[in-house]
Amino acid sequence: MKGLHNLKPEKVIKAFERAGWEVKRQTGSHIILGKEHYPLILSVPVHKGKPLKHGLLCKLIEVSGLTEEEFLSYYK
Repeated sequence: MKGLHNLKPEKVIKAFERAGWEVKRQTGSHIILGKEHYPLILSVPVHKGKPLKHGLLCKLIEVSGLTEEEFLSYYK
């Protein structure tokens, strides 16, 4: 999907927070997000000045249980 390219990690994390995920901890340069009563976690790499790669972002959205359209509605 065209809207999922060159997204900043900080804004991606905020979008997941709006979708009900919360930051649990930071391990090195990765922010770990979790959701109550949901067994999986999201690990978002935050490297200054570098956007998330398209494939990684698609996988994070899939694991979160959101569709790409739902994610983009939280991203704005």
